[in-house]
Amino acid sequence: MSTYKPFRLDAPSLLLIEDWDQPAEAGGAITAGFTTKNGGESKPPFQSLNTGLHVQDDERHVEKNRKKIAGFLQTDLRNWVFADQTHEDRIQKVTREHEGRGAFQYDTALEATDGLYTNEKNLFLALCFADCVPVYFYDPVRSLVGVAHAGWKGTVKGIAGKMVETWVTREGSNPGDIQAVIGPSIGACCYTVDDRVINKVKQLPLQEEDKAFLPIKEGEFRLELKEVNRQLLRHAGIPDAQIKVSSLCTSCERSLFFSHRRDRGKTGRMMSFIGLKEV
Repeated sequence: MSTYKPFRLDAPSLLLIEDWDQPAEAGGAITAGFTTKNGGESKPPFQSLNTGLHVQDDERHVEKNRKKIAGFLQTDLRNWVFADQTHEDRIQKVTREHEGRGAFQYDTALEATDGLYTNEKNLFLALCFADCVPVYFYDPVRSLVGVAHAGWKGTVKGIAGKMVETWVTREGSNPGDIQAVIGPSIGACCYTVDDRVINKVKQLPLQEEDKAFLPIKEGEFRLELKEVNRQLLRHAGIPDAQIKVSSLCTSCERSLFFSHRRDRGKTGRMMSFIGLKEV
């Protein structure tokens, strides 16, 4: 079994969600995945496929990198939508009127937003990452796709469950129909936190705390954010069998990913992406 699962490496630059890389039941084809740090234009310390416009990289390089990714996926960057991420839990439904927001200029991104979803075809949702958890959502019955940015702050605010709740209350989804994929992020192997964080994690409706964090010594814990989000998705009603989790750690996998913690803050960003293509 590939260590990339539930993704597959598609050329040096892209990890695609394997089970979703096929025509969807609702008449579209899902385009969903995560970029690596390889195959781009940026110079050190952003070498080379940096997709973040907010990290003081040369904006011309970032635009070329984003266009390269859009081209790989046979899409147009003008149809993409990016957010100004603030580690909160605000979720935005994306419509045609948002097309191109944040794609070329950071100041046009959707303000203070960490979750995006849409039911429109040929709109592609994108968020940037360098250790935080990307959570992907798909409801084949309602023809909805979405993605959330869950660092520890977004995780303890419950953004993953909030996406499910939003789809149920606003879009008529049944949680039992929703599929979710948790993408590469920093793992417990490389992520230690203090009591302040763990006390917030302990307030969450976790079924198996021992899988979510491990005490190391007084006031220090290893935290597995992917596992916390998996349990929150399950609590929100998504069946276990419909939640897939990547084992890839963005800090360990130096050849694949940027890592904010490993690289001490001076680094690029990977990008999550999801959209429904018309077929």
